Amino acid sequence: MSDDGADRTATGRAGHRTGTARPAAEALPFDPSEPLPRLRRELDTGPDGLSAREAARRLAVYGPNEVRRKAGPSVWREVATQLAHPLALLLWAAAALAFVADLAVLGWAVLAVIVVNAGFALLQERQAERAVETLARYLPEHALVVRDGHPLAVEARELVPGDVVLLEEGDKVPADARVTEGGVEVDLSMLTGESVPAERVAVAGLLGAPLLEEPNLVFSGTTCIEGQARAVVFATGDRTELGRIAALSQRTRREASPLERQVKKVAWLIAAVATGMGAVFLVVGVAVGLPVTDSLMFAIGLLVANVPEGLLPTITLALAVGVRALARQGALVKRLSAVETLGSTSVICTDKTGTLTRNRMHLRVCWTPGHERETGPWAQELVRAAAECTTVTRDAEDGLHGDPTETALVEGAAELGAPVDLARRDERRQALFRFDPRLRMMTVVQDGGASGPTRVVAKGAPEAVLEHVLPGPDRDAARDAAQRLAGAGTRVLAVAVRDLPADGGAPARRQDAETRLTLLGLVGLYDPPRAEVASAVRRCHGAGVRVHVVTGDNGATAAAIAREVGIGVPRLEVVDDSETLGDAELDRLLVKDDAEIVFARSSPETKLRVADTLRAHGRIVAMTGDGVNDAPALHRAHIGVAMGRSGTDVAREAAAMVLTDDDFATIVTAIESGRRVYDNVRKFIVYIFAHATPEIVPFLVFALSAGAVPLPLTVLQILAVDLGTETLPALALGRERSEPGVMRRPPRSAHQGVISRDMLIRSWGYLGLVSAVLVMAGFLYVLWRAGWQPGDPTGEGSPLHGAYVTATTATFAGIVTCQIGTAFAARTDHAALREIGVLSNPLLLAGIAFELCFTAALVYAPPLQRVFGTAALPWDVVLLIGTFPLVVWGVDEARRARRRRQRDRWGDAGSLPPWSRRKGG
Repeated sequence: MSDDGADRTATGRAGHRTGTARPAAEALPFDPSEPLPRLRRELDTGPDGLSAREAARRLAVYGPNEVRRKAGPSVWREVATQLAHPLALLLWAAAALAFVADLAVLGWAVLAVIVVNAGFALLQERQAERAVETLARYLPEHALVVRDGHPLAVEARELVPGDVVLLEEGDKVPADARVTEGGVEVDLSMLTGESVPAERVAVAGLLGAPLLEEPNLVFSGTTCIEGQARAVVFATGDRTELGRIAALSQRTRREASPLERQVKKVAWLIAAVATGMGAVFLVVGVAVGLPVTDSLMFAIGLLVANVPEGLLPTITLALAVGVRALARQGALVKRLSAVETLGSTSVICTDKTGTLTRNRMHLRVCWTPGHERETGPWAQELVRAAAECTTVTRDAEDGLHGDPTETALVEGAAELGAPVDLARRDERRQALFRFDPRLRMMTVVQDGGASGPTRVVAKGAPEAVLEHVLPGPDRDAARDAAQRLAGAGTRVLAVAVRDLPADGGAPARRQDAETRLTLLGLVGLYDPPRAEVASAVRRCHGAGVRVHVVTGDNGATAAAIAREVGIGVPRLEVVDDSETLGDAELDRLLVKDDAEIVFARSSPETKLRVADTLRAHGRIVAMTGDGVNDAPALHRAHIGVAMGRSGTDVAREAAAMVLTDDDFATIVTAIESGRRVYDNVRKFIVYIFAHATPEIVPFLVFALSAGAVPLPLTVLQILAVDLGTETLPALALGRERSEPGVMRRPPRSAHQGVISRDMLIRSWGYLGLVSAVLVMAGFLYVLWRAGWQPGDPTGEGSPLHGAYVTATTATFAGIVTCQIGTAFAARTDHAALREIGVLSNPLLLAGIAFELCFTAALVYAPPLQRVFGTAALPWDVVLLIGTFPLVVWGVDEARRARRRRQRDRWGDAGSLPPWSRRKGG
């Protein structure tokens, strides 16, 4: 290829709608915008195509024409990775200890938890591959190709550069190709997101034009709507636009969510604490004279008690609950961890059409020279002419089919009293020059019949149409009016006409028709914002979430819509041509925290650059998209959000969440749900950790007293607490409703741990310590009422042995009742319990009821008494431990009330005094 051809390709690629220039390794081997004779020479082909022998040789050189999937890690390797997760390793240890302690049922249950969680993670990792497989389904199985001068049906995967393919209405384009004869209308929406079919004909290419807008190119996977054409293939397989998107999709692999990373950190913390405690108490037990077997049993009990076997399934259930709730609200979340990631979202990058707006155009305003009013005979003439210059059709049910803009023109004409009979329109049409993306115009020649002369009617972008209008003051006034209307958020079209002489026929050439036109006026079409978007944007701002608009529309229209829904607080910046932005300028724009940005005239790859830049600055990004070309950006964003109604299958596969209603407000609802889920995860972690203190303190008292105070708790009783009474309330805390003010606080940092110092102080220092004091008081009360003094023997055969068994039972039952108080306290982190409702979580009430029944069975059922070493409790002891829930909850309620008073006094958390600020959470 010559230097001028290479330069031309680079220029065209750098500015086209699908992004920047390809890397050198992916450069197209042939320049499709070269003059056709030269392209044929470089492809070494002609009108009769290739020979079968030459095609076979090229197939060996270029490879099959298919979207190839890169080989990823084997399934077994991924399974091994999931089974070696830090928390999984802890669960392996817990299972092993359970089998050592002859608790086989517990061991198998823990192993089942490991397998289920590994299966969930494995399914998530396969998501990117499914997106690429969906891309491959866009390719046809067979193609009609000219080989040795004769048409031949071959497998599409056997196409090679230089092949001549035949395209007809309804065909899928099998490879990237240049039209050499005839013409077709092609649905490019999967690549561009534009619903209007594009005309592709055998004309010369445009110097520097975006590749997807070249008037003579068709692309692999798109569909021919109408027409017939011959085309010469210039790119196959991975070098096609479809193949390039597949490569980008596979490069942008999913990263672990913030919660997944933090759970690993928590797992190592728990491992260190559990192992350390087990080792310490093994040594202490031997030191105070306990038999080695008893000391080992105590160490195993502490290890099993400190390993939260229910943490992973509880997190999974909390996320699954969030998924179900979002599905009812119009958001299908395909990856459980995405629910939590939504809660930390700090930036939303959204499309405009169909997401912020209704995707329902209607005629809003008419402007004619010398008339500012929207009604009158001049307005009727304007809209009637605009409706004549359309290709909209009616179906049997009298519904309109066609481009949304043209549909709005036909409906608008009827509303203004100038209806157009579409069948009569087509009968009178003498010539049709379809919309040309280069000229940005469409023109028709209509026979006026008995009512008037034959007339040329042209419509299109104001700046394009006005170039063909006779000079005069009306043209300058129209330019000013067009800018004003675009600034009001309308899509502006200019309409111009020319009456032809009665003795002349219709112009045969487009350039002869589109000359010496007279301006009729301007029409402003408006796609109104969704009613709920403005309030959703306000909620985003209240929650500290910024909203950027990334759209292919022009800057003035997009900015007007953004301002109308409240985007741009406190300041709105508009980038009129985002494709020209360099990386330094993009960094400068996105690092600001006082502005929201409209990226206009952007491509799907602009979204990828924006997502990368935001990630580089530590933002958590939610990105919307609907086209095939959006797939890489949807992968790259922390949360890819695909449109369920207007989106492609590839976009839906690439995204973590699919909006069934294509509504921006649903994204905000999902963010609130994500915050709720994250809060609930922290709530049941507080609940689980709070029980470590009352389970450990009895061992500390025993050790520090050198055995003068007997062990207040047995290993089996610890296991009964952690595996029998604790699990259901913990699961129920994952179903808590949102706490008041959840959307009035800023997004949490991606580096914020799921466990903060404040949580540990609350769990161990407040709830845990209070519970430990209460249960030890209950234990000592039972012994003292029986006459026990420190150092008195309590072993089997001693007079105090019965009182000792009753005392350990009181410790066990006291921990259970303290759990109840902890569960109610953990339901809220800031607000008072009455604000969320004491009885508003029926699942928690059911879990507590089960907890009490289970405890009563262990305490009063003789068979279980023998197994767990329990005894029936006297009524005074029952009444005593019955007060524990109120005490535990009351202490924490007082703590939260004090913190609220401090917040009221000092303002927001950033203004709190140092001793009151939350650390990491």
